Amino acid sequence: MSLKEKWNRRSFLETLAVIAGVALAPAKLFSLNRSAGTSVTGFGQSGNPYEELGVTTVINGEGTMTMLGGSVLRPELEAVMAQAGRHFVSIPDLEVAAGKRIAEMLKLPDGYTALVTSGAAAAIQSGLAGILTGDNETFIKQLPDLTGMKSEVIIQKSHRNPFDHQLRSTGVKLIEIESRDDLHKAVGPRTAMMHFTNFANAAGQIKVDEWPKLAKQYNVPCFNDAAADTPPVSHLWEYTKIGYDLVAFSGGKAIRGPQCAGLLIGRTDLVANALLNNSPHEDTLGRSQKVGKEEIVGMVKALELYLNEDHDALAKQWQDQLEGISRQITHVTGVSTSFFVPDIANHVPHMQITWDSSRISFTPQEASKLLRSSRPSIVIGTGEDRRGLVVNSFMLQPGEDKIVAQQLVKLFREHSA
Repeated sequence: MSLKEKWNRRSFLETLAVIAGVALAPAKLFSLNRSAGTSVTGFGQSGNPYEELGVTTVINGEGTMTMLGGSVLRPELEAVMAQAGRHFVSIPDLEVAAGKRIAEMLKLPDGYTALVTSGAAAAIQSGLAGILTGDNETFIKQLPDLTGMKSEVIIQKSHRNPFDHQLRSTGVKLIEIESRDDLHKAVGPRTAMMHFTNFANAAGQIKVDEWPKLAKQYNVPCFNDAAADTPPVSHLWEYTKIGYDLVAFSGGKAIRGPQCAGLLIGRTDLVANALLNNSPHEDTLGRSQKVGKEEIVGMVKALELYLNEDHDALAKQWQDQLEGISRQITHVTGVSTSFFVPDIANHVPHMQITWDSSRISFTPQEASKLLRSSRPSIVIGTGEDRRGLVVNSFMLQPGEDKIVAQQLVKLFREHSA
Protein backbone atom coordinates (compact mmCIF):
# COMPACT_ATOMS: atom_id res chain seq x y z
CA MET A 1 0.00 0.00 0.00
CA SER A 2 1.40 3.42 -0.99
CA LEU A 3 1.93 6.27 1.47
CA LYS A 4 -0.88 8.21 -0.22
CA GLU A 5 -3.27 5.28 0.12
CA LYS A 6 -2.33 4.90 3.80
CA TRP A 7 -2.93 8.60 4.39
CA ASN A 8 -6.30 8.59 2.61
CA ARG A 9 -7.52 5.65 4.66
CA ARG A 10 -6.11 7.05 7.86
CA SER A 11 -7.79 10.43 7.37
CA PHE A 12 -11.08 8.70 6.53
CA LEU A 13 -10.94 6.60 9.72
CA GLU A 14 -9.91 9.61 11.79
CA THR A 15 -12.99 11.48 10.65
CA LEU A 16 -15.16 8.51 11.57
CA ALA A 17 -13.63 8.68 15.04
CA VAL A 18 -14.25 12.42 15.33
CA ILE A 19 -17.86 12.02 14.19
CA ALA A 20 -18.36 9.25 16.71
CA GLY A 21 -17.72 11.75 19.48
CA VAL A 22 -14.03 12.36 20.06
CA ALA A 23 -13.81 15.53 22.16
CA LEU A 24 -11.66 18.42 21.06
CA ALA A 25 -8.82 19.25 23.40
CA PRO A 26 -9.33 22.66 25.02
CA ALA A 27 -7.05 25.32 23.57
CA LYS A 28 -6.83 29.05 23.06
CA LEU A 29 -6.87 28.92 19.30
CA PHE A 30 -6.80 32.66 18.82
CA SER A 31 -4.41 33.81 21.52
CA LEU A 32 -2.15 35.84 19.26
CA ASN A 33 -2.67 39.57 19.50
CA ARG A 34 -2.07 40.88 16.00
CA SER A 35 -2.61 44.43 14.88
CA ALA A 36 -5.74 44.98 12.78
CA GLY A 37 -4.28 48.08 11.18
CA THR A 38 -2.11 46.40 8.56
CA SER A 39 -1.15 48.78 5.76
CA VAL A 40 -1.50 47.53 2.19
CA THR A 41 1.04 48.25 -0.52
CA GLY A 42 0.88 47.27 -4.16
CA PHE A 43 -2.36 45.64 -5.25
CA GLY A 44 -5.19 46.85 -3.00
CA GLN A 45 -3.48 50.01 -1.77
CA SER A 46 -6.23 52.18 -3.29
CA GLY A 47 -8.84 50.59 -1.04
CA ASN A 48 -10.79 49.26 -4.04
CA PRO A 49 -9.12 46.19 -5.59
CA TYR A 50 -12.02 45.83 -8.04
CA GLU A 51 -11.28 49.17 -9.67
CA GLU A 52 -7.60 48.24 -9.81
CA LEU A 53 -8.61 45.15 -11.81
CA GLY A 54 -10.86 47.22 -14.06
CA VAL A 55 -14.08 45.68 -12.72
CA THR A 56 -16.97 48.05 -11.98
CA THR A 57 -18.53 47.93 -8.52
CA VAL A 58 -22.30 48.24 -8.48
CA ILE A 59 -25.06 49.53 -6.22
CA ASN A 60 -27.07 46.40 -5.50
CA GLY A 61 -30.83 46.97 -5.66
CA GLU A 62 -31.54 43.37 -6.63
CA GLY A 63 -30.68 41.56 -3.41
CA THR A 64 -28.44 38.70 -2.30
CA MET A 65 -27.71 37.37 -5.76
CA THR A 66 -24.80 34.96 -6.10
CA MET A 67 -23.96 36.59 -9.44
CA LEU A 68 -23.38 39.90 -7.61
CA GLY A 69 -21.39 38.43 -4.74
CA GLY A 70 -24.11 37.67 -2.21
CA SER A 71 -23.87 40.11 0.67
CA VAL A 72 -21.42 42.38 2.51
CA LEU A 73 -19.54 40.99 5.50
CA ARG A 74 -19.92 42.65 8.89
CA PRO A 75 -16.67 44.03 10.40
CA GLU A 76 -16.93 41.65 13.38
CA LEU A 77 -17.13 38.70 10.99
CA GLU A 78 -14.09 39.88 9.05
CA ALA A 79 -12.14 40.14 12.31
CA VAL A 80 -13.00 36.61 13.44
CA MET A 81 -12.18 35.16 10.02
CA ALA A 82 -8.82 36.94 10.12
CA GLN A 83 -8.15 35.33 13.51
CA ALA A 84 -9.02 31.92 12.06
CA GLY A 85 -6.58 32.45 9.21
CA ARG A 86 -3.61 32.73 11.59
CA HIS A 87 -3.76 29.13 12.82
CA PHE A 88 -3.84 25.54 11.62
CA VAL A 89 -6.48 23.07 12.76
CA SER A 90 -7.93 19.69 11.80
CA ILE A 91 -10.71 20.55 9.37
CA PRO A 92 -12.85 17.48 10.21
CA ASP A 93 -12.52 18.30 13.94
CA LEU A 94 -13.45 21.90 13.23
CA GLU A 95 -16.47 20.93 11.14
CA VAL A 96 -17.84 18.69 13.90
CA ALA A 97 -17.24 21.32 16.59
CA ALA A 98 -18.77 24.11 14.48
CA GLY A 99 -21.78 21.93 13.69
CA LYS A 100 -22.32 21.26 17.37
CA ARG A 101 -22.15 24.98 18.20
CA ILE A 102 -24.56 25.84 15.38
CA ALA A 103 -27.01 23.19 16.57
CA GLU A 104 -26.89 24.71 20.06
CA MET A 105 -27.45 28.24 18.76
CA LEU A 106 -30.42 27.17 16.63
CA LYS A 107 -31.81 24.90 19.37
CA LEU A 108 -32.14 22.07 16.86
CA PRO A 109 -33.94 18.87 17.91
CA ASP A 110 -31.92 16.16 19.63
CA GLY A 111 -30.01 14.10 17.10
CA TYR A 112 -29.54 17.03 14.67
CA THR A 113 -26.38 18.95 13.82
CA ALA A 114 -24.92 21.10 11.03
CA LEU A 115 -22.13 21.11 8.47
CA VAL A 116 -20.57 24.19 6.89
CA THR A 117 -20.33 23.63 3.14
CA SER A 118 -19.10 25.67 0.18
CA GLY A 119 -22.56 27.09 -0.46
CA ALA A 120 -26.06 25.66 -0.48
CA ALA A 121 -25.44 23.86 -3.76
CA ALA A 122 -22.60 21.91 -2.16
CA ALA A 123 -24.87 21.08 0.78
CA ILE A 124 -27.38 19.58 -1.64
CA GLN A 125 -24.77 17.42 -3.37
CA SER A 126 -22.96 16.27 -0.25
CA GLY A 127 -26.17 15.66 1.65
CA LEU A 128 -27.49 13.34 -1.05
CA ALA A 129 -24.07 11.70 -1.47
CA GLY A 130 -24.07 10.84 2.23
CA ILE A 131 -27.51 9.29 1.97
CA LEU A 132 -26.38 7.18 -0.99
CA THR A 133 -23.08 5.95 0.45
CA GLY A 134 -23.55 5.93 4.20
CA ASP A 135 -20.08 5.56 5.72
CA ASN A 136 -19.07 2.89 3.20
CA GLU A 137 -15.61 3.91 1.97
CA THR A 138 -15.92 1.91 -1.24
CA PHE A 139 -19.22 3.55 -2.16
CA ILE A 140 -17.80 7.00 -1.35
CA LYS A 141 -14.90 6.47 -3.74
CA GLN A 142 -17.00 5.10 -6.59
CA LEU A 143 -19.59 7.90 -6.84
CA PRO A 144 -21.19 8.74 -9.27
CA ASP A 145 -21.14 5.02 -10.08
CA LEU A 146 -24.15 3.84 -8.06
CA THR A 147 -23.50 0.11 -8.31
CA GLY A 148 -24.78 -1.45 -5.10
CA MET A 149 -26.59 1.72 -4.01
CA LYS A 150 -30.06 3.14 -4.37
CA SER A 151 -30.31 5.26 -7.47
CA GLU A 152 -33.50 7.38 -7.59
CA VAL A 153 -34.64 10.67 -6.06
CA ILE A 154 -38.28 11.68 -6.15
CA ILE A 155 -39.09 15.32 -6.88
CA GLN A 156 -42.27 17.17 -7.80
CA LYS A 157 -42.26 18.17 -11.48
CA SER A 158 -42.95 21.81 -10.55
CA HIS A 159 -39.88 21.76 -8.28
CA ARG A 160 -37.37 21.07 -11.05
CA ASN A 161 -34.85 23.92 -11.44
CA PRO A 162 -31.18 24.48 -12.37
CA PHE A 163 -30.05 23.64 -8.84
CA ASP A 164 -31.11 20.01 -9.14
CA HIS A 165 -27.95 19.60 -11.22
CA GLN A 166 -26.31 19.01 -7.85
CA LEU A 167 -28.61 16.04 -7.34
CA ARG A 168 -27.90 14.64 -10.80
CA SER A 169 -24.14 15.00 -10.29
CA THR A 170 -24.26 12.07 -7.86
CA GLY A 171 -25.48 9.80 -10.66
CA VAL A 172 -29.09 9.49 -9.48
CA LYS A 173 -32.14 9.52 -11.71
CA LEU A 174 -34.78 12.12 -10.83
CA ILE A 175 -38.28 10.69 -10.75
CA GLU A 176 -40.85 13.42 -11.40
CA ILE A 177 -44.25 13.25 -9.76
CA GLU A 178 -47.21 15.60 -9.47
CA SER A 179 -49.72 14.00 -7.09
CA ARG A 180 -49.81 11.89 -3.95
CA ASP A 181 -50.91 8.93 -6.08
CA ASP A 182 -47.86 9.49 -8.31
CA LEU A 183 -45.66 9.45 -5.22
CA HIS A 184 -47.18 6.20 -3.99
CA LYS A 185 -46.43 4.58 -7.35
CA ALA A 186 -42.91 6.06 -7.57
CA VAL A 187 -41.55 4.93 -4.20
CA GLY A 188 -39.69 1.65 -4.43
CA PRO A 189 -36.52 -0.22 -3.48
CA ARG A 190 -34.38 2.13 -5.62
CA THR A 191 -35.68 5.29 -3.90
CA ALA A 192 -32.84 7.00 -2.03
CA MET A 193 -34.43 10.34 -1.12
CA MET A 194 -37.41 12.68 -1.58
CA HIS A 195 -36.31 16.21 -2.54
CA PHE A 196 -38.27 19.42 -1.91
CA THR A 197 -37.49 22.86 -3.41
CA ASN A 198 -38.71 25.37 -0.87
CA PHE A 199 -39.21 28.39 -3.13
CA ALA A 200 -41.50 26.25 -5.33
CA ASN A 201 -43.81 25.38 -2.44
CA ALA A 202 -46.82 27.16 -3.95
CA ALA A 203 -46.38 25.46 -7.33
CA GLY A 204 -46.59 21.83 -6.19
CA GLN A 205 -49.58 19.81 -5.07
CA ILE A 206 -47.69 18.48 -2.03
CA LYS A 207 -46.78 21.29 0.34
CA VAL A 208 -43.77 21.85 2.58
CA ASP A 209 -45.38 20.50 5.75
CA GLU A 210 -46.83 17.37 4.12
CA TRP A 211 -43.66 16.27 2.27
CA PRO A 212 -41.77 15.05 5.39
CA LYS A 213 -44.89 13.29 6.70
CA LEU A 214 -45.13 11.31 3.47
CA ALA A 215 -41.40 10.61 3.55
CA LYS A 216 -41.73 9.17 7.05
CA GLN A 217 -44.68 7.09 5.89
CA TYR A 218 -42.51 5.55 3.17
CA ASN A 219 -39.38 5.45 5.39
CA VAL A 220 -37.41 7.58 2.90
CA PRO A 221 -35.08 10.47 3.90
CA CYS A 222 -36.32 13.87 2.76
CA PHE A 223 -34.37 16.99 1.85
CA ASN A 224 -35.44 20.65 1.74
CA ASP A 225 -33.50 23.09 -0.44
CA ALA A 226 -34.20 26.32 1.47
CA ALA A 227 -31.14 28.19 0.19
CA ALA A 228 -32.58 31.74 0.04
CA ASP A 229 -35.27 31.29 2.65
CA THR A 230 -34.03 33.51 5.43
CA PRO A 231 -35.57 35.75 6.61
CA PRO A 232 -37.59 34.88 8.55
CA VAL A 233 -34.86 33.66 10.86
CA SER A 234 -37.15 30.94 12.22
CA HIS A 235 -36.75 28.97 9.00
CA LEU A 236 -33.31 27.96 10.24
CA TRP A 237 -34.93 25.56 12.72
CA GLU A 238 -38.55 25.20 11.61
CA TYR A 239 -37.96 22.69 8.81
CA THR A 240 -36.07 20.23 10.98
CA LYS A 241 -38.81 20.47 13.60
CA ILE A 242 -41.49 19.52 11.06
CA GLY A 243 -39.53 16.44 10.08
CA TYR A 244 -37.01 17.16 7.32
CA ASP A 245 -33.93 14.96 7.58
CA LEU A 246 -31.68 17.46 5.79
CA VAL A 247 -32.04 21.17 4.95
CA ALA A 248 -29.72 23.39 2.90
CA PHE A 249 -29.23 27.13 3.43
CA SER A 250 -26.99 29.65 1.75
CA GLY A 251 -24.47 31.25 4.09
CA GLY A 252 -23.73 34.32 1.98
CA LYS A 253 -27.22 35.72 1.55
CA ALA A 254 -29.31 37.30 4.34
CA ILE A 255 -27.23 35.59 7.05
CA ARG A 256 -24.31 37.63 5.67
CA GLY A 257 -21.76 34.91 6.17
CA PRO A 258 -18.93 34.20 3.72
CA GLN A 259 -20.22 34.14 0.14
CA CYS A 260 -18.53 30.77 -0.44
CA ALA A 261 -20.21 29.11 2.54
CA GLY A 262 -23.49 27.33 3.16
CA LEU A 263 -25.18 25.18 5.76
CA LEU A 264 -26.34 21.60 5.73
CA ILE A 265 -28.59 21.09 8.76
CA GLY A 266 -29.99 17.71 9.61
CA ARG A 267 -29.79 14.35 11.29
CA THR A 268 -26.40 13.75 12.87
CA ASP A 269 -25.83 10.46 11.05
CA LEU A 270 -26.66 11.91 7.64
CA VAL A 271 -24.57 15.05 8.21
CA ALA A 272 -21.66 12.85 9.30
CA ASN A 273 -21.90 10.87 6.08
CA ALA A 274 -22.09 14.10 4.08
CA LEU A 275 -18.78 15.20 5.63
CA LEU A 276 -17.18 11.88 4.63
CA ASN A 277 -18.16 12.69 1.03
CA ASN A 278 -16.74 16.18 1.17
CA SER A 279 -13.47 18.09 1.33
CA PRO A 280 -10.94 17.73 2.89
CA HIS A 281 -11.24 14.01 2.12
CA GLU A 282 -9.58 12.89 -1.10
CA ASP A 283 -11.19 10.66 -3.72
CA THR A 284 -14.66 11.96 -2.92
CA LEU A 285 -17.28 13.59 -5.11
CA GLY A 286 -17.18 16.70 -2.91
CA ARG A 287 -13.40 17.13 -2.82
CA SER A 288 -13.64 20.12 -5.17
CA GLN A 289 -16.09 21.86 -2.82
CA LYS A 290 -13.50 23.00 -0.33
CA VAL A 291 -14.58 25.18 2.57
CA GLY A 292 -11.74 26.75 4.51
CA LYS A 293 -11.18 27.10 8.22
CA GLU A 294 -11.91 30.81 7.88
CA GLU A 295 -15.32 30.19 6.29
CA ILE A 296 -16.26 27.54 8.86
CA VAL A 297 -15.48 29.88 11.75
CA GLY A 298 -17.07 32.72 9.81
CA MET A 299 -20.38 30.90 9.52
CA VAL A 300 -20.52 30.34 13.27
CA LYS A 301 -19.94 34.06 13.88
CA ALA A 302 -22.35 35.11 11.12
CA LEU A 303 -25.12 33.04 12.67
CA GLU A 304 -24.41 34.48 16.11
CA LEU A 305 -24.72 38.01 14.71
CA TYR A 306 -27.79 37.17 12.61
CA LEU A 307 -29.66 35.59 15.51
CA ASN A 308 -29.05 38.68 17.67
CA GLU A 309 -30.32 41.21 15.12
CA ASP A 310 -33.60 43.11 15.53
CA HIS A 311 -35.26 41.68 12.43
CA ASP A 312 -38.43 43.77 12.76
CA ALA A 313 -36.38 46.96 12.92
CA LEU A 314 -34.39 45.91 9.86
CA ALA A 315 -37.56 45.19 7.87
CA LYS A 316 -38.89 48.65 8.79
CA GLN A 317 -35.62 50.26 7.75
CA TRP A 318 -35.74 48.51 4.37
CA GLN A 319 -39.36 49.52 3.85
CA ASP A 320 -38.59 53.14 4.80
CA GLN A 321 -35.77 53.25 2.25
CA LEU A 322 -38.07 51.99 -0.50
CA GLU A 323 -40.76 54.50 0.44
CA GLY A 324 -38.15 57.25 0.29
CA ILE A 325 -37.21 56.21 -3.24
CA SER A 326 -40.89 56.03 -4.15
CA ARG A 327 -41.58 59.60 -2.96
CA GLN A 328 -38.88 60.90 -5.28
CA ILE A 329 -39.62 58.96 -8.45
CA THR A 330 -43.41 59.33 -8.33
CA HIS A 331 -42.94 63.09 -8.77
CA VAL A 332 -42.30 62.16 -12.41
CA THR A 333 -45.62 62.08 -14.24
CA GLY A 334 -46.62 58.57 -15.22
CA VAL A 335 -44.48 56.70 -12.67
CA SER A 336 -46.21 54.49 -10.09
CA THR A 337 -44.98 52.24 -7.30
CA SER A 338 -46.40 49.45 -5.18
CA PHE A 339 -44.95 47.34 -2.38
CA PHE A 340 -44.90 43.63 -1.63
CA VAL A 341 -43.02 40.97 0.30
CA PRO A 342 -42.47 37.60 -1.45
CA ASP A 343 -44.15 34.76 0.42
CA ILE A 344 -40.95 32.76 0.41
CA ALA A 345 -37.33 33.26 -0.69
CA ASN A 346 -35.96 36.80 -0.27
CA HIS A 347 -38.79 37.47 2.20
CA VAL A 348 -38.04 41.20 2.56
CA PRO A 349 -39.78 44.40 1.40
CA HIS A 350 -39.76 44.89 -2.37
CA MET A 351 -41.01 47.73 -4.56
CA GLN A 352 -42.47 47.40 -8.03
CA ILE A 353 -41.94 50.39 -10.31
CA THR A 354 -44.19 50.81 -13.34
CA TRP A 355 -44.81 53.66 -15.76
CA ASP A 356 -47.16 54.83 -18.47
CA SER A 357 -45.45 53.77 -21.69
CA SER A 358 -47.23 56.54 -23.60
CA ARG A 359 -45.41 59.09 -21.42
CA ILE A 360 -42.07 57.36 -20.79
CA SER A 361 -40.53 55.69 -23.82
CA PHE A 362 -38.46 52.70 -22.73
CA THR A 363 -39.08 49.14 -21.67
CA PRO A 364 -38.19 47.72 -18.26
CA GLN A 365 -35.39 45.74 -19.88
CA GLU A 366 -33.98 48.90 -21.46
CA ALA A 367 -34.30 50.78 -18.16
CA SER A 368 -32.44 48.03 -16.31
CA LYS A 369 -29.68 48.04 -18.90
CA LEU A 370 -29.32 51.83 -18.76
CA LEU A 371 -29.07 51.76 -14.96
CA ARG A 372 -26.40 49.07 -15.16
CA SER A 373 -24.33 51.13 -17.60
CA SER A 374 -24.73 54.38 -15.65
CA ARG A 375 -22.11 55.78 -13.28
CA PRO A 376 -22.44 54.76 -10.57
CA SER A 377 -23.66 51.43 -11.90
CA ILE A 378 -26.99 50.35 -10.39
CA VAL A 379 -28.42 46.84 -10.61
CA ILE A 380 -32.23 46.66 -10.51
CA GLY A 381 -33.95 43.70 -12.12
CA THR A 382 -37.17 43.24 -13.96
CA GLY A 383 -39.73 41.18 -12.06
CA GLU A 384 -39.96 37.57 -13.23
CA ASP A 385 -43.75 37.64 -13.15
CA ARG A 386 -44.32 41.35 -12.57
CA ARG A 387 -44.35 44.38 -14.84
CA GLY A 388 -41.74 47.10 -14.65
CA LEU A 389 -38.72 47.12 -12.38
CA VAL A 390 -38.48 45.40 -9.00
CA VAL A 391 -36.12 46.73 -6.36
CA ASN A 392 -35.33 45.74 -2.80
CA SER A 393 -33.14 47.69 -0.41
CA PHE A 394 -31.71 45.16 2.01
CA MET A 395 -28.31 45.06 0.33
CA LEU A 396 -28.07 48.83 -0.18
CA GLN A 397 -25.25 50.53 1.71
CA PRO A 398 -25.85 53.75 3.68
CA GLY A 399 -26.83 56.60 1.36
CA GLU A 400 -27.22 54.43 -1.73
CA ASP A 401 -31.03 54.64 -1.59
CA LYS A 402 -30.72 58.36 -2.32
CA ILE A 403 -28.41 57.68 -5.26
CA VAL A 404 -30.86 55.13 -6.65
CA ALA A 405 -33.71 57.62 -6.36
CA GLN A 406 -31.74 60.40 -8.07
CA GLN A 407 -30.65 58.16 -10.93
CA LEU A 408 -34.17 56.82 -11.51
CA VAL A 409 -35.64 60.34 -11.56
CA LYS A 410 -32.98 61.42 -14.06
CA LEU A 411 -33.63 58.39 -16.25
CA PHE A 412 -37.41 58.79 -16.27
CA ARG A 413 -37.23 62.47 -17.08
CA GLU A 414 -34.75 61.91 -19.90
CA HIS A 415 -37.18 59.47 -21.51
CA SER A 416 -40.40 61.36 -20.86
CA ALA A 417 -42.40 62.40 -23.89
